[in-house]
Amino acid sequence: MDNSRRLLILYGSQTGCAKEVAERIWRESKWLHYSGPVMAIDDYPIDKLIFEKKIVFVCSTTGQGDQPDNMKTTWKFLLRKNLPSSSLTDVEFAVLGLGDSSYAKFNHVAKKLYRRLIQLGGKPLCNIGLADDQHDIGAFAVIDPWIDNLWNVLIEKHPLTDGLTPIDRNSLPPPKWNVHAISSNSTIQTNEKLPNNDLLKPNSTIVTCFSNTKTTAENHFQDVRLLKFEHSENSINYSPGDVLMVRPVNSEASVNNFFQLLNDNKKMKLNPTTILNVAQCSNDMPVPYNLCKQFTLYQCAKYYWDLNIIPNRYTFQLLSYFTDNVLEKEKLKEFTTPEGQDELYSYCNRPRRTILEVLTDFPHATANLTLEYLFEIFSPIRPRAFSIASAPSVHINEIHLLVAVVTYKTKLLAKRIGLCSTWLASLNIGDQIPVWIQKGAFKFPYSQSCNVIMIGPGTGVAPFRSFVHEAVVNKCGNAKTLHLYFGARNRLGDFHCVDDWEKLVVDEKLSLYTAFSRDQDHKIYVQHILEKNEEELLKLLSSNECYVFVAGNAKDMPTAVRNVFVNILTKNKHLNTIDMMETKGFYQTETWS
Repeated sequence: MDNSRRLLILYGSQTGCAKEVAERIWRESKWLHYSGPVMAIDDYPIDKLIFEKKIVFVCSTTGQGDQPDNMKTTWKFLLRKNLPSSSLTDVEFAVLGLGDSSYAKFNHVAKKLYRRLIQLGGKPLCNIGLADDQHDIGAFAVIDPWIDNLWNVLIEKHPLTDGLTPIDRNSLPPPKWNVHAISSNSTIQTNEKLPNNDLLKPNSTIVTCFSNTKTTAENHFQDVRLLKFEHSENSINYSPGDVLMVRPVNSEASVNNFFQLLNDNKKMKLNPTTILNVAQCSNDMPVPYNLCKQFTLYQCAKYYWDLNIIPNRYTFQLLSYFTDNVLEKEKLKEFTTPEGQDELYSYCNRPRRTILEVLTDFPHATANLTLEYLFEIFSPIRPRAFSIASAPSVHINEIHLLVAVVTYKTKLLAKRIGLCSTWLASLNIGDQIPVWIQKGAFKFPYSQSCNVIMIGPGTGVAPFRSFVHEAVVNKCGNAKTLHLYFGARNRLGDFHCVDDWEKLVVDEKLSLYTAFSRDQDHKIYVQHILEKNEEELLKLLSSNECYVFVAGNAKDMPTAVRNVFVNILTKNKHLNTIDMMETKGFYQTETWS
């Protein structure tokens, strides 16, 4: 292989998003005749890094600025102080970070990696990309133009030689794998689950649902569930602040809609019992564990593809290659241009239009899709992270989750639903699911002299239920040191886990402050209760050791709460600032969109 056409693509991914983006970069690199592997950062032999010429890193940031699990080993190596500053002199690199600006350490891993590679002598091909989940059209508002610019930079710095010319970027990129349909006569049962490597992950197990109860009133606008699972003794270990990883499956309604869409396909005749065989096209892109053995199309639609996902710009680009209708092609192409991003947002992101609805809206493209490209159009179901609401020393061999069932209306006729929350709420007593534990954003302290202020409106209270119970049973907290601020709409409507809190208050193990926004003429939120308690908060913040934890929806609450603490510290000329507290881990947040 011509080493000048080698491009190494490495990713650090916690939930799969960075991996998908890295694989897309790998596919598009074929336009410029590049070859080379795409793999998790820790799967690459680190001692070979100095011999590479061009490397693209795609990495996410988890928790309080932590690196994903599949890059921790390499991360530690790269940060070693004894590495020569000329280690990567011959390496050109690019870094794309995937993050969420609602966290203080936004894209911390990508920023630090970028700086460290330069310190080691690496030469950046282009500016670092900092994608943000909080953007109106999501992370792809940065990902798409960053990738486009990467190819422009590479073609300028490393023009093709030996008579090679760039493959037309308006042509269809090659598929990841070869996929073949086999006769439906098989012993594979459509209701069998796909092989799953989730149970091969560290700290994973099968849990059994033994309780699924609503914590909201019957007439409340939202359905919130306290789900309780039991697991065999010593099968997994967790601490307060950890999260439970769960990979949902699609509803039967979505699977049926998928097969209805295939009825008019001109290129292939498929049905739920069609057997598929996936083989790799290149050693650089191996077939995932789930798809290594033959499986039915039903299994793939039910357990592998996310039929509820909101498609990104790249999906529309792929569809534009398949349509034979002029108007469809024109519209699909428009969605892929910089000028068409506002219209794409209005069509797709604002109303939360799913991939199945998009395929329905573009029937000519859908009718011409081929089997291999179904694996490009559809993305794998990613696991979801839920804060654990149980305490390991109190709820023995159990794991509890507090889950808000996501459902809402947009301008589209059909209501929007959350794939994972809806699936979890549908679990029956005795149902078993594979899960695994990962470190969450919070790192809780355990000390009798330590003050802890917790702000957790709604389901944001889940990790605090875990921590408070654990601290109390281990005699590391009481009403003087544990302060919980809880917010909801109504005391009688959505006061989650009220029995727990009231007993802890009666036993003088917890100080509880509540804000029920709709129980009076004017709205009261947690930030208003914090402002009211300024004097008490200042005393706590001025103690030798005080931690603040904020958990909940990322929209307005975290900023409003932060502003209250900033004002308290500034107004009273406190030596600490929130920035200082965040840096030292004394002010921590865990938010979600």
